[in-house]
Amino acid sequence: MKTLRQYYTGSLVVTVVGLIFGGWIGYIYSGTWTGALQAVFLTFILSVLETSLSFDNAVVNATVLKKMTPVWRHRFLTWGILIAVFGMRIVFPLAIVSILANVNPWEALVLAATKPDDYAKIMTSSHLQLAGFGGSFLLMVALKYFFDREKDVHWLAWIERPLTKMGKISAIELAFCLMVFYVLSLFLPGDNEKIVFIVSGIFGMVTFVAVDGISAMLQMPEAGKRDVHKASAAMFLYLEILDASFSFDGVIGAFALTNNLFIIAAGLGTGAMFVRSMTIHLVEKNTLSHFRYLEHGAFYAIGALALMMLFGVYMHVPEVITGLIGAILIGLSLWSSIRWDKKQKKQKR
Repeated sequence: MKTLRQYYTGSLVVTVVGLIFGGWIGYIYSGTWTGALQAVFLTFILSVLETSLSFDNAVVNATVLKKMTPVWRHRFLTWGILIAVFGMRIVFPLAIVSILANVNPWEALVLAATKPDDYAKIMTSSHLQLAGFGGSFLLMVALKYFFDREKDVHWLAWIERPLTKMGKISAIELAFCLMVFYVLSLFLPGDNEKIVFIVSGIFGMVTFVAVDGISAMLQMPEAGKRDVHKASAAMFLYLEILDASFSFDGVIGAFALTNNLFIIAAGLGTGAMFVRSMTIHLVEKNTLSHFRYLEHGAFYAIGALALMMLFGVYMHVPEVITGLIGAILIGLSLWSSIRWDKKQKKQKR
């Protein structure tokens, strides 16, 4: 049986490497040890923020991974982390800048290395599109869970029972999400901003419906072994898009602390490794079955993150606040789970 040390040793090693890399980058750019220490501190803060923001992601990952075949589970925990660290934390920001600035990826990388202020300005200018897409996808994830008509375990029953009943209405979560986007778009200043916001949101919804639909189609009862692998592949895709949606907020928010792409990548990549370790821990220890309401807390946190991303188009919402809200919701669900478990044990005596 693995110990906590065995689960998190790899992440701690990556953390040390990431901090050293961040300090090296800081020294290169500043030429001083003070600049190197500042870079180490920023790398550490970014890794903590990424980990705290993504704990709910780890819980949802564990929920889906339990349904996947061992082969695809292993692929997610190996290929998936490479995509998460290098794809979403390095390649994705470069691709955004490349498209917006109409330059090739190499020129975007040179821009990030030589003119970090200009790079950050271009990157943050895409916040409206990213918030629309990521916010709608995450909101659909949360709504799909709470509108599930077959859901029979409720944490906050006064909220969840009515939503479960409403789940009998076909595509209710899609209608709800569309209404949220319509109302929020009314408060945007210009017609162009409204169109960009709504279109980005629609793409997020369509992406969720497509991935969720493919996954559901491949998980039909009559599916054979080959189709089970296909279903796992669809779930792999779902988790990668989910991680991408989570990372939007972190990548954009990181520029509030530093404009250096490499320090951001080191900090967020380190945090992503801890999310991987937490996911493995949750799956192998079967933690979700021991804590009755932990999954509920994670989906409430996802819903809160989605709303924070959407409200972020009007005002800056500090990542600390977003992470704190998620941590509180998950902490309360964990506390409720422990209380419920103790109550059950007393009744059996």
